[in-house]
Amino acid sequence: MPEPVTSVSFPPAFLWGAATSAYQIEGAVREDGRTPSIWDTFSHTPGRTAGGETGDIAVDHYHRYREDVALMAGLGLNAYRFSVSWPRVQPTGRGPAVQVGLDFYRRLVDELLAAGIRPAVTLYHWDLPQELEDAGGWPERDTALRFAEYAQIVGEALGDRVEQWITLNEPWCSAFLGYGSGVHAPGRTDPAASLRAAHHLNLAHGLATSALRSVMPARNTIAISLNSSVVRTVSQDPADLAAGRRIDDLANGVFHGPVLHGAYPETLFQATASVTDWSYVQDGDLRAIHQPLDALGLNYYTPTLVSAADPDATGPRADGHGTSDHSPWPAADDVAFHQTPGERTEMGWTIDPTGLHELIMRYSREAPDLALYVTENGAAYDDKPDPDGRVHDPERIAYLHGHLSAVRRAIADGADVRGYYLWSLLDNFEWAYGYEKRFGSVYVDYATLERTPKSSARWYGEAARSGSLPPAEGV
Repeated sequence: MPEPVTSVSFPPAFLWGAATSAYQIEGAVREDGRTPSIWDTFSHTPGRTAGGETGDIAVDHYHRYREDVALMAGLGLNAYRFSVSWPRVQPTGRGPAVQVGLDFYRRLVDELLAAGIRPAVTLYHWDLPQELEDAGGWPERDTALRFAEYAQIVGEALGDRVEQWITLNEPWCSAFLGYGSGVHAPGRTDPAASLRAAHHLNLAHGLATSALRSVMPARNTIAISLNSSVVRTVSQDPADLAAGRRIDDLANGVFHGPVLHGAYPETLFQATASVTDWSYVQDGDLRAIHQPLDALGLNYYTPTLVSAADPDATGPRADGHGTSDHSPWPAADDVAFHQTPGERTEMGWTIDPTGLHELIMRYSREAPDLALYVTENGAAYDDKPDPDGRVHDPERIAYLHGHLSAVRRAIADGADVRGYYLWSLLDNFEWAYGYEKRFGSVYVDYATLERTPKSSARWYGEAARSGSLPPAEGV
């Protein structure tokens, strides 16, 4: 059961963290044996990213990790979620590890522990080794087998010092933005391949979970981070409700069905029958996927509002997943997406903390035995230094206050939420948006790579130190 929580405080053991991913911050893409990932290839392909920008240097965390750990410690954070770069550890996606690559993560973990910061390792945050994509990528079953081997390598190297493990980050994006709409690496636009990728990502999670358990202490916890959608409909009309169910299956059920319950929704099979026959789901797969978990990571930014499509409507749909001529939603041409009302971030995403509370309570009911963590939540704003070099971001403070209040309310309502990871620690390479969207609580001058904590970082640090929310401007 969750610890008691008052109206003004969080449980004493609550984790106050920040999150990052390897390709977005590390740089050093050609150092110490690292080979290209799909994001190296994608970002170097003309027209794929804003301004042709890449993660070649990113914010140079590979060389500045000690500075970044000291920043977190100075702010008072007690947890840090980072991802391991698969091609830095296992350059071809096969065979033995490159020890110098693992040594970077060993040093990072040691630095975190010395600073009193709990490390949380994410094994996969979208940087598939390019050689595995050349062999077919996530639509191919072999990629799941290779991932389990990689997971065992990292688990053996870090499992004695890292207790919190996450297999995959947002497999929906890997499958449907990478292989469906093509706005993420590897940039393919094949609806059937996106569904095959989803299944093999699920299989990778299950096999990796088993591999980790075989080499790590029993005290370690294993989770998956899902960007589950809060799907709402414009009305209670049966056609709109049917549209909502279809998107809920494609956004949520396709992953939490097999991972949490050991089965895909039958309605998902029915809805996608025109795209795939699901024959790649082999005997034993669902049992392999449905491994016991210790926790579930929830990533939340904005709700999704849908209706049945108007057959006479024309023009692009506001699906919130980048500009593309291709939809990330296979077999959902009869669904229309709508912009939810309210203030928006620089990403165009509506700010709605009630969605985070709704998401937490949903999974509190669906997986009552699992600890819950908000493994990503944050906002992009057009942050700029003032003449004195300070970066004041009251909009982000208000955003964090609202969403952390929603977390606190969920705890009070009985949800076992044990931590919150702000996205992101640093301004960084924001995938296809390049460097134009700033999600960081720490401002990075991309010319000098100098780090400057924004006012939101200081506000969040005060919350972490006190275990309660400071007043927010305008709140």
